Amino acid sequence: MSCNLRVKMLDALLVDAQGNIAKAKANVEVYLHNPVGIGEHPDVLAAIQEQVDIIAHEEERIEVIQNHFSDHE
Repeated sequence: MSCNLRVKMLDALLVDAQGNIAKAKANVEVYLHNPVGIGEHPDVLAAIQEQVDIIAHEEERIEVIQNHFSDHE
């Protein structure tokens, strides 16, 4: 695999993780500012926790990519 393709693939994984973090953060903000507007989530705290878990998972993914697959290897 060429170095350029390697970089593109790793960048795509990072961008995907960052996008998932951004979506989860937006969802948390909606829950925090308008919890009654989320009818399908009667347990708002559980819904927020789910989004926080997504953020934690994606941050871990970014850390793994940076620690194990960065260009300094």
